Amino acid sequence: MNIAIIGGSGFVGTNLINSLLASEHVTSILNVDKNPSLIHSSISIIGNVLDVGQLSKQLLGIDVVILLAAEHRDDVSPTSLYYDVNVKGMQCTLRAMEYNNIKRLIFTSSVAIYGLDKNNPDETFTPDPFNHYGISKWKAEEVLQQWYINHQDWNINILRPTVIFGEGNRGNVFNLLNQIASGRFMMIGNGANQKSMSYVGNVVAFICFLIVNMKNGYNVYNYVDKPDFTTNDLVYHTGKILGKNIPSVRIPYQLGLLGGYCFDLIAFLTKRKLPISSVRVKKFCAITKYDSTKAMSTGFIPPYSMEEGLRRVLISEFNK
Repeated sequence: MNIAIIGGSGFVGTNLINSLLASEHVTSILNVDKNPSLIHSSISIIGNVLDVGQLSKQLLGIDVVILLAAEHRDDVSPTSLYYDVNVKGMQCTLRAMEYNNIKRLIFTSSVAIYGLDKNNPDETFTPDPFNHYGISKWKAEEVLQQWYINHQDWNINILRPTVIFGEGNRGNVFNLLNQIASGRFMMIGNGANQKSMSYVGNVVAFICFLIVNMKNGYNVYNYVDKPDFTTNDLVYHTGKILGKNIPSVRIPYQLGLLGGYCFDLIAFLTKRKLPISSVRVKKFCAITKYDSTKAMSTGFIPPYSMEEGLRRVLISEFNK
């Protein structure tokens, strides 16, 4: 198969390309991204997910499109960028695919469509996103639903991963582990909230599995690595793996949230992006537990356990 990844220069895309290069099922790989790839420059070209004409030319000869491109940070400004890239980008991708008669799409959505503090939602759960990122991802899925009504011969696989972590990533999980490992960690709330997470090696392995095995119909999958660690568990395992005694200061949730609102005000007045916000406090303290029974019922076996993924990241990043 000839595979195009749209938005593959980032963390997940780079790991995915590594896996696809080792696959016997892949003939060629093309990465189309607004940013150059530092690792896979030889198979990457600059492109714009909002430029249908350019994208139509770039997807010539492709069999499968994997759409990773997204605005996903908590502090994107203006917020219209979420909808431009995540929703309009989906519309442009579909039009470019139709122009080239490409009928297979894998789209990385997000469990953010479910909202916070939900009771272990599966794929049938009613969406209730709480922020612009989650809303825009759900709207992109709605575009796909409407598209499929008139394109029943297409194969569309939607992946809704929870927060992804791995070596080299500098996202929310890294920031949390960095604080814990440094000994400067402040626990907001009681730490008993469960945090569903996904190791990048497993996420990209599941995408490769979908390419090879799920070639028909319209399919939606949550992706979560089990078990779901609590924040207290993460502190414990970090200390155990690194051989450290991890102290932690505990702050009541309401006080921590108040501090988040104060940082929101400072960010608004100074027009600066700060590492702490009310949204991040809410996400830190929320229960983010999701059901991944459907994905694990496909026959897919994650190559790494949750504990092994965490160990690999901690040893790579903090055992120096």
